[in-house]
Amino acid sequence: MALERIPMTLALLAVTLPLPALAQSQDGVAATVLLDPVVVRARDDDGNAADRGTSEYVADAELERARMGDLKDLFSGIASVSVGGAIPVAQKIYVNGIDMLNLAVTVDGVAQNNRIFHHVSANAFDPGLMKFVRVDAGVAAADAGPNAMAGAVVMETVDAADIIKDGRNIGGNARLSYADNGNTFGRSATLAGRHSGFEWLGYLKTATGDDYETGAGDKVQGSAADLQTYLAKLAYETEDGHRVEFSGQRMQDDALRPYRANFVGDGRPFPLRRYDTDRTTYALSYENTQANGMWDPRVTLGWSKVDIGVAQPLEPGLGTSRGLNKTFSAKVENRFHLSGTDNVTVGIDYYDRDSSYRDGSLTGDVTESAQNVGLYAQARLEPSDRLALSFGARWDHQDFTGTTGWDDTFSGFSGNASVSYAVTDSLKLRGGVSSVFGGVTLEDNFIFNPAWDYTGLKAARADNYTLGFDYEAGDLRLDGEVFLTKIADARFSTFRANDNADAESRGFNIGLGYGWADGFMRASYAYSKIKVNGEGTDTYSAVDLGAPLGGVFALEVQHTLPGSAFTLGGSIEAAQAYDDKSVDADRGIPGYAVLNLFTEYTPPAAPDLVIRAEIANLFDKEYADRATYGQDYSSVEPLYEPGRTVMVTAALKF
Repeated sequence: MALERIPMTLALLAVTLPLPALAQSQDGVAATVLLDPVVVRARDDDGNAADRGTSEYVADAELERARMGDLKDLFSGIASVSVGGAIPVAQKIYVNGIDMLNLAVTVDGVAQNNRIFHHVSANAFDPGLMKFVRVDAGVAAADAGPNAMAGAVVMETVDAADIIKDGRNIGGNARLSYADNGNTFGRSATLAGRHSGFEWLGYLKTATGDDYETGAGDKVQGSAADLQTYLAKLAYETEDGHRVEFSGQRMQDDALRPYRANFVGDGRPFPLRRYDTDRTTYALSYENTQANGMWDPRVTLGWSKVDIGVAQPLEPGLGTSRGLNKTFSAKVENRFHLSGTDNVTVGIDYYDRDSSYRDGSLTGDVTESAQNVGLYAQARLEPSDRLALSFGARWDHQDFTGTTGWDDTFSGFSGNASVSYAVTDSLKLRGGVSSVFGGVTLEDNFIFNPAWDYTGLKAARADNYTLGFDYEAGDLRLDGEVFLTKIADARFSTFRANDNADAESRGFNIGLGYGWADGFMRASYAYSKIKVNGEGTDTYSAVDLGAPLGGVFALEVQHTLPGSAFTLGGSIEAAQAYDDKSVDADRGIPGYAVLNLFTEYTPPAAPDLVIRAEIANLFDKEYADRATYGQDYSSVEPLYEPGRTVMVTAALKF
């Protein structure tokens, strides 16, 4: 779309179907959505706990602006969380250089699946669903769940109360977006209602388009959008706070993708094949929203599934390969409120995970499965106004069954401790340590071998260390930490043999926030270096463990012009050149710096309407996000990000 067509497109979208990037204040006047993550931290019941010291929160403005985008948009303002892959089916998330497969990931309290196929993402989520996203890097509390070897990621989907305006019983929003690079058209709608304690919500989103072009003008085959997402919620809450909630969500992507979906070319004569991906999560929960004292129970039951079919019509005898990963999980806990600031959480959690693979060459499914029971307790205490402590432990027992029917049990203890001390009113020092039992993870089911030897397989264990500070003086905030994560005996098998590997990531993070009357700036720099089996690594040798990231920088700024209906802003995403001479890769990973600009307009006569225009990759740079696979091999063409893209989004809240 040429630049001169933007005003006409803006007008068209304004007339059709828009969406809000502004929140409503109590008096109904539009208020700017903030980039300040402290606002979101304040909504976390444990936001001030010592174990939240390294936690990163996605700010309200970041959530709003990512709703018609993807995971890269969601985490673009946090340098320590990298998302590589360029298209949703291939996007993989790394926290402090460690693959998110090694973190405990939950959506609405339900444990998500981990490995499925190393060429696609096991954890793809729609930002349009989310109201809360938190990343606990490194040290995670015992109640974060099992297998939180390098931390945890916690996501919560929107409720009816987040959609409906005060004083009303029904409401919703609608969004339209168009991006010229790839002619990608997105539309979503949310409708919610409540009556006599009952709440319901429905959400639908779809995105379709063509292949996009890189900054060099090359078309990326298999990059066309073809995504559908659904969410349904039903809840009932009594006057005294007893709340039961059920939700179901589904995300589908069925289209031609690169033969190996996480990179473009490897010399094959047929570059594309069809990837049919289907992700589903169901959650049933109970809590008392008004509970205090010694009785505050919470119960969550959940089921999640990732189903990926890869059609290979050009390879006779195989037909469609299909990998399926299913997890049933349950969690029962009680929080003992010892005082207004002190509490102890005690609980039990369980998962039953099953992974299978089949194709035309097999007579039946090849499967692995694991069941895990965990007992845990986590104390969060504030002995004084300046001192905060958090410590906890858990014990896990795992039953594991391999592809051959071989089975064994593994068990172990995990412990964590975090401390935060306010040296002055402005400066706080913090640190944390954990040792985590990781058990034996299910492998990538697309490499399942019916004849594997499991006798030498070991249970994984991770050790995490962090030491950091927080400084706040007026509107200025500074924070930072050094970190070390060491994972021993992680599952690292190939089709030929089962195996274990050791991984280590060390580095540091620095964050800056500064607010003023009509705007906010958020900046961060992260440096991490990962080793596998004690040696430097490339993207191939670190698959499913981590990625060589080096230095990554993120900056976001927004400003609302005083007395104006316009908010202006932009962002910079950048990474330093990275080259590890000790690895097998035959080229270094280039650095990059990309500038994105936007403006948002809210008509004074229609405060529920927001129109947003943005230019991503303003200088049309050819680059791949630092976390994208294969950049360090000349035999691989990585998934480059889109070149200059003009996007218009319209939103309406009603």
